[in-house]
Amino acid sequence: MPVYPFNIQLGPLEVTGYGIMMMAAFLMGGWLIALELERRSLNKEYSSDIIIAALIGGILGARLWYMALHGGTLFSRGGLVWYGGFLGGVTAVLINGWRLKVPVRWTMQIMAPALAAAYALGRVGCFLVGDDYGRPTTLPWAVAFPEGLPPTTAGNLAAFGVALPPGTDPSTLLAVHPTQLYEVTLMFLAFTMLWKLRKMDWGTGALFGIYLMMAGVERFLVEVVRAKDDRFFAGFTAAQLTSVVLLLVGIAVFTRLRGAGEAPAGEYLSLTPTPTVK
Repeated sequence: MPVYPFNIQLGPLEVTGYGIMMMAAFLMGGWLIALELERRSLNKEYSSDIIIAALIGGILGARLWYMALHGGTLFSRGGLVWYGGFLGGVTAVLINGWRLKVPVRWTMQIMAPALAAAYALGRVGCFLVGDDYGRPTTLPWAVAFPEGLPPTTAGNLAAFGVALPPGTDPSTLLAVHPTQLYEVTLMFLAFTMLWKLRKMDWGTGALFGIYLMMAGVERFLVEVVRAKDDRFFAGFTAAQLTSVVLLLVGIAVFTRLRGAGEAPAGEYLSLTPTPTVK
């Protein structure tokens, strides 16, 4: 089944499906964080602080990671890597939390479910523009991206290191694994589990360790069928190696914080905003 990019032309401005879903991901993340803060009777304004920091740090980190792998300049068009965005966003959020004197454990705790949900929405955007797809397959749900980034032609897939039958015309359009939708499904399931587990009395911040473990395992498995040209380490991709690190860090965080009890929220997080007078 061919899938074409979802783009909306508004005069001289082109709005892509990826941009729409990225915006939806940040809005969803902020909403979920605000819900959790409200449930715990904590300062809901911290959700806006987190989203703004995550947006700036995430885009910058994603771009810098791409430049480290593929070159280019900071302001050139295109080129974002999720792990770079994740690390950049988390770093920016933690720095901003430190500025506001919010304990790191609380930031980790309230972000965990929102990160999973936002990631799932972001991968919908990748599907809508035909990016980050998988290797060729004949499965019933296989899709082709005639105008993908890049299109799923035999020539482009060969450039990703995919072995094709000799004599295959480079212009032949091939159907591939919709790995973006695999990730949407897996991370939505992860969000569902995290949203239920957030009420467990495991110690503030332990939930973030579970998120890291889920995210690491999910990405490692999906990378098996991804069309990638960076399988430099015994057939493993750079993302898979990063996934292993993420898994190990998640185990360490959960082990360290499980049973550690509830951390003090701090002055800013405990602050109840003054109602607006109308």
